[in-house]
Amino acid sequence: MNAPLLRLGVLVHDGCLLSSIGDPIDALSIAERIAQLRQPRAEPRFVTHVLNARGKTAIASASGVGVTGVSAETPDLDVLLVTGTMGEHPRGLYDPHAMHAEIDYIRAMHARGVRIAAACSGTLLLAATGLLDGKNATTSWWLGAHFRQHFPKVKLQIDQISVEDGQITTAGAATATLNLIVRLIGEVAGQELASQVGRMLIIDSERQSQAPYVSMALLDRPRTSLAEKAEHVLRRTLDDDISVGFLAEQCGTSERNLLRHFKAHYGCSPLEYIQRLRVERAKALLETTHLGFEEVVERCGYRDASSFRKLFKRATSLTPNDYRERFRLRARH
Repeated sequence: MNAPLLRLGVLVHDGCLLSSIGDPIDALSIAERIAQLRQPRAEPRFVTHVLNARGKTAIASASGVGVTGVSAETPDLDVLLVTGTMGEHPRGLYDPHAMHAEIDYIRAMHARGVRIAAACSGTLLLAATGLLDGKNATTSWWLGAHFRQHFPKVKLQIDQISVEDGQITTAGAATATLNLIVRLIGEVAGQELASQVGRMLIIDSERQSQAPYVSMALLDRPRTSLAEKAEHVLRRTLDDDISVGFLAEQCGTSERNLLRHFKAHYGCSPLEYIQRLRVERAKALLETTHLGFEEVVERCGYRDASSFRKLFKRATSLTPNDYRERFRLRARH
């Protein structure tokens, strides 16, 4: 009997997202069914194992739904997928001390030559193993600040949906797991089958960036007195001409200290952060109003529509018109 084209292990634990277990299993089941229709008597191409690092045969998902059929053994694998966890705050999504068994398991699989993949908050657990140090990686956009602060050795590419570096692949939000699985199908079974699975699941294989989906209102913000002062100043002066010197003066600090603080806590300079806030305001206006772009630009503190259009596209990967077309469902008359 020939070995399957892909042997996927899904590493589960109590509190993991149900979708991060079911989505990859369903995607590979669909791939197997399509492959069987094309070649009925062929041996299985895709095999999935649900695994637990502590030898459990059942776990409780984040939603409370139980998952049974978990394997207590460790079979031969090609890829190990680290599942994500539900939590109200990034700091509650993983605990290196409490999850030492999972961390050791991931390291052991990597040492055996198994390819490791993770999406959304599963990337935090993967990063805790140290296997991402010095490597390019991504995570869900709302986890970026926390990830950058706690895992500074990782070369984070937060705008990317999926990043592959050697034997490790990381992806953005939980739904990006499906993009990752379709990509694996294409690698081992050909792009035609991958495309068919993608069409069955209505997966946008052309989606390469998380940038259009970022909402700064949901991002974790620094909880320091200087950050709070800066946020207050920026909220009331965003449509004015703001310089670093002006912001530092309003916050009662030096420009050097302000620059150092923003780099450490926001991962960017004050001017870059101001640009992000202005793009965020433009996104809200494009979503919820029918204002012309020139007026949107003025309300965002810019005078040059052409330069702001370039800034907007660089930040979101979409033109203002394309962004409004995609997200205008909430627009009011």
